[in-house]
Formats: sequence, C-alpha cells, structure tokens
Amino acid sequence: MDPATRTAATLAALVRSRQISAEEATRATLARIDRLNPGLNAIVQRMDDQALAAARAIDARFARGEDPGPLAGVPVTVKVNIDQAGFATTNGLRIQADLIAAEDSPPVANLRRAGAIIVGRTNTPAFSLRWFTRNALHGATKNPAFPALTPGGSSGGAAAAVAAGLGPLAHGTDIAGSIRYPAHACGIHGLRPGLGRVPAFNATAGDRLIGGQLMAVSGPLARSAADLRLGLLALSHPDPRDPWHSPVTPAPAPYPRRAALALAPDGLQTDPAIRQALTEAAKFLQAQGWEIGTPPLPPFREAMELHLTLWLCEFGLGGAQAIAREADPDASFIHAELTKLAPAPTLESFMRALQSRARLARLWRLFFADWPVLLTPVSGQLPFPDHHDTSSPEAFAQVIEAQMPQIAPRSRACPA
Repeated sequence: MDPATRTAATLAALVRSRQISAEEATRATLARIDRLNPGLNAIVQRMDDQALAAARAIDARFARGEDPGPLAGVPVTVKVNIDQAGFATTNGLRIQADLIAAEDSPPVANLRRAGAIIVGRTNTPAFSLRWFTRNALHGATKNPAFPALTPGGSSGGAAAAVAAGLGPLAHGTDIAGSIRYPAHACGIHGLRPGLGRVPAFNATAGDRLIGGQLMAVSGPLARSAADLRLGLLALSHPDPRDPWHSPVTPAPAPYPRRAALALAPDGLQTDPAIRQALTEAAKFLQAQGWEIGTPPLPPFREAMELHLTLWLCEFGLGGAQAIAREADPDASFIHAELTKLAPAPTLESFMRALQSRARLARLWRLFFADWPVLLTPVSGQLPFPDHHDTSSPEAFAQVIEAQMPQIAPRSRACPA
C-alpha cells in the first residue's frame, strides 16, 4: 500500500519499527503531491528539499537509538496563516507575499518537536475570512471528491490535502468554523480545541485584539479520530509565547455517558440527510449504553451575534483598511455583508458583549456538566456549491444562517 495513504498512527508505527524509513514515507507523499496537487491547489508553498533533509535527520536519530517523537517521520502540512521560519505568512494576501517569518510559530515548532515532517503549506481564503477557499495570490482550492462543491474554509487547503492523501495530518485554524467546516465539506475529521489548549503566536503580526485572542485557535485535521488525538497532543506542547495556554490534563475526569441530541438548535433549518446522520449517531451511542436526551440548550443565535460583534471589532481597527488595500473581491464582499450583521460597537456595547460572554459561558458549562456530549450539526446544510457565498447577498445570508452552529460556540469559553 502507498505509504502516503496510511493514517498518521500507522505510518508513525511503521517508521518507528523501521519497516519503512522517514525518507521513504516523505518521498511517497511528495510523489503524491506531484500527481494530485496541481488539480487541487491545496498546497501552495512547497518545501521538498527541507522535508527530505528533515526526514533523513529523523532516520539518523532512530539509527542512534534516540526517540524523535510520537509523529516521527509523519508528513504533515501547515496553513499559510501561521509563521514558519523562512516562509511568507501570506494568509492568502498579496500585501503579505513578502512577509517572511524569522521564527516558527508554536504550532510549527511543536510539530517539529514531535518529529513530524512538514511537506508544505496549505491554502486559505484572503484574510482567512470565508467558508470557501480562494484568493488573488494563490488561487482557488478544489474539493478532492466533489470539485463543484466547496472544500470549506478557511482551512480548505488543509482539509483538501488530508482528504487527497497529501499527508495524513494537517494543521488548521478556527475562529468561526475554519477547521470544522472544511472537515465537514471534505469528509474527514477536524478538531477545534478549546481556548488555550494549543499555544499560538505569530511574531509577524504581533498580538491580536481581544476577539481574536478569545476565539481563534489552532487544531488538527485528519482522516481518523485516532490521528486527531495524536495531532492534538503534539500541537499542545507548552509554549511561553501564548499567555492563554492551558496544559492538557493527562486523562479526562470521569463523566456520565449522556449525550444530548439537537437536530435544529435555535430553529436551524437542518437538511434531512444531516438529521438522519445525527440520529444514527445517537442510536449508535445508545446501543453502547449511552443515555440520549433532548434537553433545552443555552442560546445559539444570541451567541452567534455576540461572536460577530467581538470578531468584527478587529476589522474596525485597521482590518477594513487592509481589506481595501488587498482589494480581494471575495474578502471585500464578505466583509461588507458581515458588517451588516454587526453594527459598529460603542465602548458600552463592547463591554456588554464581554459581560454576555461570561453569562453564556456559565450556561454552557452548566449544560456540559449534565450532558458532556452534544450531537448537533456542523452546518445546517450539505456542502455548498463552490463560491456560493459571493454570488449574491441572499446567498451569503443562506450560508451564514446554516453556519450558526460553528459560529455560536466560539463566543464562549467551553470544552471543545
């Protein structure tokens, strides 16, 4: 079997047992990138020489009897919106095409520390602002299985790369569904960790404003849930550059085997196929001895409005000018539509938003104390036709309404 199609856990075991070398695994992945990436445009910054050199270094460490880490020899990708020394942190922007990072961000440093081999950097929409992936600098990314549908965004390049076997594990970022929706669209797994679980900081950009600090995170995408665990553990290594970082506990505390089923939170119009999939998941858990219930939920729609208020404040302090300078048609359209949903805040409204966030966080923590698992849609709709969101204001309204389950949870601090 092509090593490039193995899971990260399997490939790591093969390399560790010396059944395959890290260099062989990397060459197989690079060959698959050569074959498939031109039609996908998932990876937009390649680093073949650096990847092969890193793989040979892993093999040399094994030969010396050393342990290079849990992901030793596993090819991975990282997103172009985080710093990697020697590469431009473009975030899909022409105005950042020459923004070369001098040092690795914590996610990149942690992947290297775990022994992973970074084979490329993946595409994102301009400003990482959409659930679709296209920009004027790198172009558009295609969904590997369904080219007419969105690969998701903003980690659309990461999801497409994993789904196509261009590395079994990918780094993504998420502030309003940017890991979860691409995983949904490409048929893979994605994990958006809670605040502070994965340390992050881009020296090229400096500290974010409070909305980004509270709601933007890095996390893994993979083809198996077991690989998500491996990726999360690797990415979660402490880094003092992130003041929000919170160490991973060695093992979760015991929790009741109870799952809440919410097919249509706050009146969401959920596609019948998604309802069926969630219902089948609930039946599977029930067959394993879980209690399934439909308790009332804390507010989703109010949380979504709060999220947009805190998030869009960033664009009021320099972000709008950057969007104008970049002049990316997609980003300009999306920003204009988003601002219709969240009026410019006053100092009082901003403070009230932070106050409401604490109340919502408390409600959700109380909910999860009783119901530790919530089964609910990632999106109310099946993956949209590619670039549907920018076809009209009505289409954008349809998209953002469907994405309410992705947006709402990020306005509060709760387990993820």
